[in-house]
Amino acid sequence: MRKWLPLTAVCIGAFMLLVDVTIVTVALPDMAADMHTGFSGLQWVMDIYALALAALLLGSGSLADRIGRRRVYLGGLVLFAGASLVCGLADGPGALIAFRAVQGVGGAAMAATSMALLSASYQGRDRGVAFGVWGAVNGAAAAAGPIVGGLLTEHFGWRWIFFINLPLCALAVFVTLRAVAESRDPRARGLDLPGMAAFTVGAGALTYALIRAGEDGWTSPATLGLFALAAVAFAAFVLVELRGSHPMLDLSLFRSPAFAAVMTAGLLTSGAAFSYLMYVSLWLQSAEGMTPVGAGLALVPMSLAAFVVAAVAGRLLHGVSARLTIGGGLLLIGGGALLQAWMLDAGDSWPALVPGLALTGVGVGVSMPALAATAMGAVPPARAGMAGGVLNTSRQLGTALGIAVLGGVFHAGLADGLSGRPAGTADALASGGAGRLLGSVPGAREWIDAAFASGLRETFVVSGALGLAGGLIVLL
Repeated sequence: MRKWLPLTAVCIGAFMLLVDVTIVTVALPDMAADMHTGFSGLQWVMDIYALALAALLLGSGSLADRIGRRRVYLGGLVLFAGASLVCGLADGPGALIAFRAVQGVGGAAMAATSMALLSASYQGRDRGVAFGVWGAVNGAAAAAGPIVGGLLTEHFGWRWIFFINLPLCALAVFVTLRAVAESRDPRARGLDLPGMAAFTVGAGALTYALIRAGEDGWTSPATLGLFALAAVAFAAFVLVELRGSHPMLDLSLFRSPAFAAVMTAGLLTSGAAFSYLMYVSLWLQSAEGMTPVGAGLALVPMSLAAFVVAAVAGRLLHGVSARLTIGGGLLLIGGGALLQAWMLDAGDSWPALVPGLALTGVGVGVSMPALAATAMGAVPPARAGMAGGVLNTSRQLGTALGIAVLGGVFHAGLADGLSGRPAGTADALASGGAGRLLGSVPGAREWIDAAFASGLRETFVVSGALGLAGGLIVLL
């Protein structure tokens, strides 16, 4: 039993950091009501966590190679626990968003060290078993997030989606101290602090620009200024990586068409498959009156299909070209979103989404296992760790950018379906206020249903276009 304690420690951390990507989804209406926050505030509660993960994954991996992976993993656990405590105690959206970012910093430290700790702890057949269990835990975390979030929110309150992390972190710290040996890379070089700073500023400015574009328009001075800042920051990042003595990203990897296509696929898979779920959850709870548990269960068809298909895809699709598995999976993801757009009409409820959610889940299950293997196979063995870090970064960045883009589309679709209604009605619906309007405005059911159908259909269409574009890029 002691042999598997390092695996236990790593899996607890992996489960927490991945669950926290989706666990918040079903708690958003309760958060909005409790904190009196608007639509952009809800977007940032979701977005800032994924953004921090994306921005710091590569840098955390470099730091761990230099000072010790166990040390960085433990630091990530402690930081994650402390941030979770403050998130649960937060009395306003500003504090919640700020410490969701700190959660993401801790999550990046945990994510960047998990695979390296397993590789150092196990050899031969045991290593294969360890990575298999770790992969299954990752899949289960994605499926469990909405359900766990729904149960905690409904029975204990939304703050417990953060408090639950405290005993899990304590257990992970205890097991790590007892059973995980320290490891580091004796050839590790210095940290690329300028590169980390430039990438963080660029990713943050781009995400903020996309959110502001949904609020103020694409040509507003604030939006254009943020896009300009993002462009300058990303240009600086490229220059730093090309000229720096210790770059955290070897840009020559992108000379391989396969590597570049896989990174694009990772970005668009997350953006197309998962980013619209928060808007579906807002609709189910605020307009359809579902409980948090009910909303979480309504999203299960996607995660369940992804989990089952991923479990069998490795055996059934072994030897099939990655172009077909990744490209075909993205086409299925795009088709699933378009199917939801086609089936959803005003007055429909969650059953209209089930076929499309299941089809999207099949696409995720087909493409995700092949993404990691192809990313590793497209680079020299010495760059495999960096390739994995870049893929995880692209996936988290895809989630952050997808939430921002689709938020603007969703809000605009709500407004299109509310023609003739008072200004600010779309904001009220987007921030979970449909229930209050239904209880106080006679005849509101008809136009609220029409508004949500309009907003969600436009969101699904854009998601579908992203999935289809990704599939075509990979196939071509």
